[in-house]
This record gives sequence, structure tokens and C-alpha cells, in this order.
Amino acid sequence: MATLRQFEYLVTVVDTGSFTRAAELLHVTQPALSHQVRALERDAGGPLLERLPRSVRLTPMGRAMLPHARAALADAERARSAARQASGLECGELQLATVYSASLGVLPPALRAWRRDHGGVRVHLFEHRHGAELEASMAAGQADIAVGPAPSDWDGPVHELGVEEFVVVLPPDDPLADGAKDVELPLLADRGWVHYSPENGLAEVLDQACARAGFQARAAVRTEQTAAAPMLAAAGLGPALVPANIIPKQFGGTLLRPDPPVQRTLAAYTRSSPDPLTAAFVDTLARKAAVFPDHVRRRIVG
Repeated sequence: MATLRQFEYLVTVVDTGSFTRAAELLHVTQPALSHQVRALERDAGGPLLERLPRSVRLTPMGRAMLPHARAALADAERARSAARQASGLECGELQLATVYSASLGVLPPALRAWRRDHGGVRVHLFEHRHGAELEASMAAGQADIAVGPAPSDWDGPVHELGVEEFVVVLPPDDPLADGAKDVELPLLADRGWVHYSPENGLAEVLDQACARAGFQARAAVRTEQTAAAPMLAAAGLGPALVPANIIPKQFGGTLLRPDPPVQRTLAAYTRSSPDPLTAAFVDTLARKAAVFPDHVRRRIVG
């Protein structure tokens, strides 16, 4: 099969009109150059060049191949240029996989900063319902980087972003909202909860937190949309346990910190050492990701 190097040799011989001059320009020996051209001719099925005493001349087969050889070399150069630009953070595409809750709360400030600093780089976002689903898709090669709950058993690099706090959301007129900042979950054992669909990883977080508190959460309503849970809880349908970072600044519901706290570590992880583009995004995440935003911290921490 013809190689780009063989195409480069053919084009250089034609452009210089000489095997000797072409060998000098390519920094190879003339026998090595001749050997590669002969290999290309064998692959093509016939002679491409007519060797004359003082020059070379394309055969009909050579004239047919030459424009395709030039096009292949041009395409290769464009590919190299695109890679160099991407490594220089000028353009390209970053493929990012995450979970629903992270795309609501953690990522927007980081993506805003990334867009400001690297506007020529497109971001392709893949969203998943569960951390295990995210990890499996990342292992299968879906994206360049994953952002979500820290994986428990991962062979590649893992960059911890911080500890995600969960809050209990209640309506503003709830009796437990009278000046308190914390709530013991057993006090909510008899209530119907704003729960998540079983496929949503936050359903598991709620069930495990309630199990540690000695009861099973009874669902008053289940939602597939992570963003809907705090709104339904504030409307009085039942308490909800939600990541603090998805709470908007002008949220009217009551926020209480569960006692003991419910937390999980968030991380960005890759299959291998990050390329320059991915490494730059990890750096942006480290600086800008809203793992525990200040406007929520002020409301639930004394």
C-alpha cells in the first residue's frame, strides 16, 4: 500500500526533475529514494517515471497518480495543522462526558470561563443519568474527559475537584425552617419525599443517606429531571435531597444541611495522560468548577 512518504518522494522527484536533487532535498540517499519509488511503482502496477539521461518524465500512469499524490500530501498537512492548532488551544473540539447534576451546577462557570478564553474550541457535551453509566461510557471511549462522582476503580488519571455537599430542600413555611441551618434526617422519616427516577444516580444517594439514618425514603413523587427536584420540594410536595451546586441564587425554598452531612467527591478523569487541550480544560475546572458555591455556603453554614 502506498505511503505518504512514497508520495512525497514521487512529487519531489517530479518537481526537481532529478533523483539526485530530490534526494538532497529530502535528506535521504539516492538508493533509498530509488527503492521507495520502485516500491510505489510495484504497488501501482507499472512504471510511474521514465528515467532519461539527464531528467525524468512522467508516464501516463504517473500523470494519473500525481494529482492524487499531491492531494494526499495536502490533506496530511491540513491534518497536522489542525492538530497543532488544537494543541495550541486555538481551535478543535473537546468531548466532555458528565452527569445531569454536574451539567446543571458544577460545569456552567467552568464552561463560561473556557468559552471566554478558548472561543475557537467547540465543546461536545454527553450527559448521563448515573456515575456508573458515565464511567462505562468513558471507558468505551465516548469522550476526552469525564466530570462526575469520583470513580472507585479507574486505571487512568483522576483529578479531584472537591467535595460536593447535599442540602435538604423544604418549602419556606415548613416548621423545620424556623431559624435552623441543619436537620437530622430521621426527623423527615415519616414524610413523602421528592424522589428521583430509579435510573437517576441521585436516587441512590437519597436511598443510601436515609438508610444510614435508619429509614427508607417513601416517594411522594418521582422526577427524571434533576433540576425539578428543588422546585417541587419548595412547592411543598415533600423534602428533597439535592446537590447544593444546582440551587440557583434567587431560590425561595428553605435549605438545610443534613446532619450528618451527605457528601461525595467530584472528579475529572481521563483514560490516559491528557493532551494539551484536555489538560487546559482540567486546569479551568480546578479554578472555576462550582463544587460548593458561595451563595449556598452562606445559607447553610453558620
